Amino acid sequence: MKSDNQSFSGDPPKAFILLGVSDRPWLELPLFVVLLLSYMLAMLGNVAIILASQLDPQLHSPMYTFLSHLSFLDLCYTTTTVPQMLVNMGSSQKTISYGGCTVQYAVFHWLGCTECILLAAMALDRYVAICEPLHYAVLMHRALCQQLVALAWLSGFGNSFVQVVLTVQLPFCGRQVLNNFFCEVPAMIKLSCADTAVNDATLAVLVAFFVLVPLALILLSYGFIARAVLRIQSSKGRHKAFGTCSSHLMVVSLFYLPAIYMYLQPPSSYSQEQGKFISLFYSIITPTLNPFIYTLRNKDVKGALRRLLARIWRLCGR
Repeated sequence: MKSDNQSFSGDPPKAFILLGVSDRPWLELPLFVVLLLSYMLAMLGNVAIILASQLDPQLHSPMYTFLSHLSFLDLCYTTTTVPQMLVNMGSSQKTISYGGCTVQYAVFHWLGCTECILLAAMALDRYVAICEPLHYAVLMHRALCQQLVALAWLSGFGNSFVQVVLTVQLPFCGRQVLNNFFCEVPAMIKLSCADTAVNDATLAVLVAFFVLVPLALILLSYGFIARAVLRIQSSKGRHKAFGTCSSHLMVVSLFYLPAIYMYLQPPSSYSQEQGKFISLFYSIITPTLNPFIYTLRNKDVKGALRRLLARIWRLCGR
């Protein structure tokens, strides 16, 4: 009767059921183990980069300021979704409250848009470092870095606020089953029983702006970087310049390719079955890989982590 009443009154459901891989019970245990290990690695790797960036004087530069914010963002990304997924996979009741669902997709979209702007700021930093090395300290000063970071976080919050305001107004007519691992705006729009044309259009415009504009700036920056690097006479110099950018390009690819596939397709062709696994990829796999990509390909970060481990070892030995 409650569901019937909701269909007439428009009251939101008290909770949603997150299907995850309930239709494939044999997959739940292996996926639980993978998620748990990935979450632990993501926490360990990102916390290590944040500590190294803050405590090591050799990493007090704009590049590592942006990197520490990216690591903090990845920590928040995984913590927003993974604990709830682990609880649901270990329980027969795979539910999330309406309020919890709203907070989850609000924070998730805030962080996603923030990362788009932050990756563009990191590309700008690499452009200035390679194309304008003599003016780097003047152009990429501390105040500008703080302004770019603030712009990233505030822009992401603004986008999320608009999405939440529109999504919480959608009626669900008693529908409670989300074919996803966690709450996302596209899945909520798909679940609604009302005309979602305004939501679809707003989501498409905002996501296109927050995905395509930063991506265009990143590609433009790396176009100028590639031209500058090819002019370097020394092969060692070219290798070093490309090495400083390769980590960032790998992170950009891991983040943008799933996001473009997920959000820049027509709503009519959105597949929840495909979408939930793509969401799983960029909500846990990408944040887990990011710190290892930067660590394995960056001598400064590896050196800072060794010094951090040595300091921790000395403190534990006292």
